[in-house]
Amino acid sequence: MAQLNINGRTHKVDAEPDTPLLWVIREHVGLTGTKYGCGVAQCGACSVHLNGNVVRSCSIPLSAVKAGDKIVTIEGLSAKSTHPVQKAWVELDVPQCGYCQSGQVMSAVALLTSNKKPSDADIDAAMSGNVCRCATYQRIRAAIHEAAESLNSRVSSRTTSNNQEG
Repeated sequence: MAQLNINGRTHKVDAEPDTPLLWVIREHVGLTGTKYGCGVAQCGACSVHLNGNVVRSCSIPLSAVKAGDKIVTIEGLSAKSTHPVQKAWVELDVPQCGYCQSGQVMSAVALLTSNKKPSDADIDAAMSGNVCRCATYQRIRAAIHEAAESLNSRVSSRTTSNNQEG
């Protein structure tokens, strides 16, 4: 029996140690936003955050997840309010079929966590492991820039308001 911290909640899971994390998330926990794409970590549809890093959940066995590890899925990304990346996705009408989008969003959030003002080259490099069969790559890039602006304006408005209060 494994105990997993997924989206801030503890889940007790009875699965074989070699069961891919993707299937544990989908079948045992019931969170179906993370998608199965290729099963060999090449398309990115199954992307989740493990301790803040983007990982392909189809290629990580349950045994590789240790006690205390924190897993965030697309469902946990916006538990309180819509994440700026998700808002930008909607505003710029990024998805077509939508199948790859949860993985795309998870990769974009990880990028913006580590790089507040990514260049086009930064975006292309960070998103290169995510395949979109509908080829919405230009809109994905534009949405990441939009989300970066939104996140950066939030930070600067908080800094300004904190400075005015002090």
